[in-house]
Amino acid sequence: MPVIENDSLVVTLDPKGAELKRIYHKGTNLDYLWNADPAFWAKSSPILFPIVGTLKSDTVVYEGKDYHMGRHGFARDREFMIEKQDKSSIVFLLVSDEDTREKFPFEFEFRVEYRLSQSSLSVTYHVKNPDTKPLWFSVGGHPAFKVPLAQGEGYTDYYIEFEKPETAGRWLISKDGLIEDHSTPLLDNTNRLPLVHELFYKDAVVLKHLESASVTLRNSKSTHGLRFDYPGFPFLGIWAAKDADFVCIEPWCGIADRVNSNQQLTEKEGIEKLESGADFRRTWVATFF
Repeated sequence: MPVIENDSLVVTLDPKGAELKRIYHKGTNLDYLWNADPAFWAKSSPILFPIVGTLKSDTVVYEGKDYHMGRHGFARDREFMIEKQDKSSIVFLLVSDEDTREKFPFEFEFRVEYRLSQSSLSVTYHVKNPDTKPLWFSVGGHPAFKVPLAQGEGYTDYYIEFEKPETAGRWLISKDGLIEDHSTPLLDNTNRLPLVHELFYKDAVVLKHLESASVTLRNSKSTHGLRFDYPGFPFLGIWAAKDADFVCIEPWCGIADRVNSNQQLTEKEGIEKLESGADFRRTWVATFF
């Protein structure tokens, strides 16, 4: 597997899905990424493209034709090409082909760039439309961070700290993986969300259009954690598998279908439209301490 490194971080990646596999900090001597234990969840940081979440009946309609995709799209299961690499950065590339067009009727170039700077890892999703017609898509991240990070700490010692006080509801997920048509109260003028395993017993915490463009994973027993900046991503998911010792911080440009979705791709909530020849870029940055 390819590795990028600088004076602070060592990051291991897998061309399958262009997925992060390890984030090690030389200064803290800590691994920050979940180890993909299959007893709980065998992924560590899948990339969500060309949809985020679940389609109603796993089906989307474009120009009168049905297309079928499983949850979070197909990029996480595809082999990416390494387009370029140096010691502290790498760019992966996935290009549309006959197989992708059966599920998703568009031409695309999808690049994922990982770049290190001091104790920070930046991840850029770069979508290019090489076709003459618009490209409709969603994209998002799904990195899973270890909780707790060190011995002597427990899951409930940790919390998510938002950049700004938030008043926001949690958008519930149906048994079919769809967004319900109402939210339930979660944050009431607070910048702190305590982590408990029970928080995720009914799937992810889904938040829309927050004031904050960053969150910090902190704990009450040590100074170690991480800051996660996600400017330009209108949706945020927070998730863990049942009773697993990790938390996913998921920046999304796109969201699962609503329970009452009409399944039309161009009317899908959060869908991105990219004109012919245009580029789309979004970057999230994790800083480890």
